[in-house]
Amino acid sequence: QVQVVESGGGLVQAGESLRLSCALSGRTFAILISGWYRQAPGKERELVATIGSGDRITVADSVKGRFTISRDKDTIYLQMNNLKPEDTAVYYCNAKSWVEVGRLGDYWGQGTQVTVSS
Repeated sequence: QVQVVESGGGLVQAGESLRLSCALSGRTFAILISGWYRQAPGKERELVATIGSGDRITVADSVKGRFTISRDKDTIYLQMNNLKPEDTAVYYCNAKSWVEVGRLGDYWGQGTQVTVSS
């Protein structure tokens, strides 16, 4: 199993920055891909950014140029610049890790609230 713990959310004004951290522990050697998702009130959870093997990165168009995902050993970061009110959501860290040959486990953190005021 993989344990996932997020931190770094908060209340900021539009145009400001925040950095989210995601600490991964457990079977981190088996992680295939990890990243950030978010869910705003009344909306479905959506992908924000992921980082995979070989540091292959995917970033949603809605945050491209403003958000940056990075990794330092077993911690995943999401640097969020020029935040907008529409970025308000609960942000979740996710890790997909091999449980056995051919089967991936899906691990989620508890989420951290990001609120951007106008």
